[in-house]
Amino acid sequence: VFCFSDPRTDPWPLVYSPLPVTLLFAFYLFVVALGPFCMRQRKALKLRGLLIAYNLAMMTLSSYMFYEFLVTSILDNYSYLCQPVDYSRSELGMRMARVCWWFFFSKVIELLDTVFFILRKKQEQVTFLHVYHHGTMLFNWWSGVKYVPGGQAFFIGMLNSFVHIFMYGYYALASLGPQMHRYLWWKRYLTIMQLCQFVAIAAHSSYNLFTECPFPDGFNIAVFLYILSLIVLFLHFYYRTYIRGKR
Repeated sequence: VFCFSDPRTDPWPLVYSPLPVTLLFAFYLFVVALGPFCMRQRKALKLRGLLIAYNLAMMTLSSYMFYEFLVTSILDNYSYLCQPVDYSRSELGMRMARVCWWFFFSKVIELLDTVFFILRKKQEQVTFLHVYHHGTMLFNWWSGVKYVPGGQAFFIGMLNSFVHIFMYGYYALASLGPQMHRYLWWKRYLTIMQLCQFVAIAAHSSYNLFTECPFPDGFNIAVFLYILSLIVLFLHFYYRTYIRGKR
């Protein structure tokens, strides 16, 4: 299956060739490497209004994507145990493919998270976990949209969109200023929610490795290994932030 791209999504923006996302990723690494150097002699930018607008927009986009993933999967009687990709041009098949593309494109937009950290001189936020997660999601979902826009992959997009509603809601509140800090006590639970998401995706993708399901094993193996790496990194972040940090 991986040898053949989906002819429905191939002509869509950023999908046909790996070159655009590769150049985008290279530019992203360039900004991560040189951005702090360029900001060294400059004052940190506040960006309050822009951040509020950005986070609310991302919260809205995440809500839309979650709704589309959920409703389309229900209308098309998707199975949570085994769901092959509908490669037809049916209304529901195209609807699922479109929301998969929007999810991929949201990963392009989310690279701005890093840019805003650098412009605000919050370099401590640009960790290996942050750059690794943002950069790899770009390629993961490019391949998802190019080869398997739907099927089992819908579960990943649906869960991640749901988590991002709360994540960008948190960021929107935080961007309002220090007076909002008393309302941000639930940051720890946001990290727990992210970890639960990863465990659910790992279980979902690994299940089909032991059953007969017409969805490419290569994709499920790649997802499972990638999710394991995120679980390890997020557990390390959780320990460093909420356990060792408290002590």
